Amino acid sequence: MDFVDYYKTLGIAKNASAEDIKKAYRKLARKYHPDVNPNDKEAHKKFQQINEANEVLSDPEKRKKYDQYGENWKHAEQYEQARQQQGQQRAGGFGGFGEGFGGQGYTYSSGDEGDFSDFFESLFGGARGRRSQAKYRGQDYNAELQLSLTDAYTTHKQTLTINGKNIRITIPAGVENGQQIKLKGYGSPGANGGPNGDLFITFVIKNDTTLKREGNNLYKNEDIDLYTALLGGEKTIDTLSGKIKLKVTPETQNGTRIRLKGKGFPVYKKEGQFGDLYITWNVKLPTNLTARQKELFTELSKLSS
Repeated sequence: MDFVDYYKTLGIAKNASAEDIKKAYRKLARKYHPDVNPNDKEAHKKFQQINEANEVLSDPEKRKKYDQYGENWKHAEQYEQARQQQGQQRAGGFGGFGEGFGGQGYTYSSGDEGDFSDFFESLFGGARGRRSQAKYRGQDYNAELQLSLTDAYTTHKQTLTINGKNIRITIPAGVENGQQIKLKGYGSPGANGGPNGDLFITFVIKNDTTLKREGNNLYKNEDIDLYTALLGGEKTIDTLSGKIKLKVTPETQNGTRIRLKGKGFPVYKKEGQFGDLYITWNVKLPTNLTARQKELFTELSKLSS
């Protein structure tokens, strides 16, 4: 694998201060963190390289060796020993290093094709192996769940299939359109023993009724005939909790609104609490009047004047 320039990786100069290194690392780590880029393999690789560069450059001793020996910095002590032995044993080899430390310089190659640079692999005899076991949190899942307004009125259970796995959940009464809930640990499995991601469910509620919902309150327009509006009477209406019979007071005007306390929508996760239901009376005038009806209305008009 090609030599990786740690300074270039962090985007800093070779004379950067310890504070410069810290700032550069924090900025890049936030940008390329796996939680921010859950599906981006390149970002994951970049995040590992950033950590690798920071681990070396933030350590004064490692940085000194790296600055002096470049890609061979991990073998600095061996390099010095070999040079000393070369002076003492000019006619002989270096016990395994041979002429590799001569004019051409020593080259290390592991043949590994992992995400880290080769010269980082053998840091202190296997640090790469330990780093490759870093725990990573699993990816979060996002799903939409469509409900009718009638469904959202009651607490009920539903089974979702996420990545071939059936998940049975309880949906509390009173959920709103666009509301999101989190199921902890139901996302993608973590890596190397890291925690699972979470499952976020967004509710999409479609109105299958003649009611209008605003928060926990419900609104409904109901028609009554002219005679009921004038003389009073009763009107049976449909609600989400069943049919109810209402009294219409005499001389009810068109557009009159009445409030039915506690007959609205359930309050989310508050057992037994409901909003209100508002009924607006829409007085319908009679049409296709008979001659006799017109005569009576004419007579009524004269009496009113």
